[in-house]
Amino acid sequence: MVSRFTLLTTGGAALVLAAVAGCAPADENASPTTSASASTDVCAAGALPTRTAGKLTIGTDNPAYEPWFSGNDPKNGKGFESAVAYQIAQRLGYSPDNVIWTSVTFNNAIAPGPKTFDFDINQFSITPERRNAVDFSSPYYLVRQTVITTKGSKIAGAKSLADLKSAKLGAQVGTTSYQAVTDLIKPSTQPSVFNSNDDAKAALVNGTVDGLVVDLPTAFYMTGAELDNGVIVGQLPQVGTPEQFGVVLDKGSALTPCVSSAVDQLRQDGTLTVLEKTWLAETGGAPELS
Repeated sequence: MVSRFTLLTTGGAALVLAAVAGCAPADENASPTTSASASTDVCAAGALPTRTAGKLTIGTDNPAYEPWFSGNDPKNGKGFESAVAYQIAQRLGYSPDNVIWTSVTFNNAIAPGPKTFDFDINQFSITPERRNAVDFSSPYYLVRQTVITTKGSKIAGAKSLADLKSAKLGAQVGTTSYQAVTDLIKPSTQPSVFNSNDDAKAALVNGTVDGLVVDLPTAFYMTGAELDNGVIVGQLPQVGTPEQFGVVLDKGSALTPCVSSAVDQLRQDGTLTVLEKTWLAETGGAPELS
């Protein structure tokens, strides 16, 4: 899936992230999609060639969905992408007071032409087609496959892969979601295959399957907006080539290597792992399945 969707305050984030120094580096092995070799001179702290001197303008859509943002207020520092954006800004030398948020629709952000932002963060999947029109930073999030069901299902309380062995599961054909079912869960019953997630959702509603495997953004959207009594059972371990989210910049932007360098630092020092667990696993209601 090429994703489109969708609590720490800025001060609170600093408290959690203070513990990052003692954390192991994030286990994200994807190669950066953009070179992060940015010199100190080019990426002088707080003095980049931004739209407004001394300020960093960050774009995202309106509404800004949970759990990527909170309360449809990107500037509050709550939610995974808001927290990531402020951490990138910090690594570039911009304090929260010098960050400006602007509303940009998803399609306008990835369309060719000049931008109204320095960078945009809005669950943009990195694809070759989009790279023809815009720049992407190094990936800040590797999309996880997730099991969903409905309240009262036999797997609603599952805590591990073993708890899913006897379940009738389904996924869209030809996806990493289906690969996750066959390679990781390995249920005793042959999984169902669907032409689309809409078909899969219908099967879940009518009880043909006990649960579905979809990517995490889809899991949040389906359980929150499309299913009555939808439940996220949990995230699966990574398998196959993951979908990656990247920050969007104008094509050929002078900021691209600097933003990529900042993202790489956040990955290497474990900050992205802390934020992911805080906002997507714990607060976001998508626990890890072991």
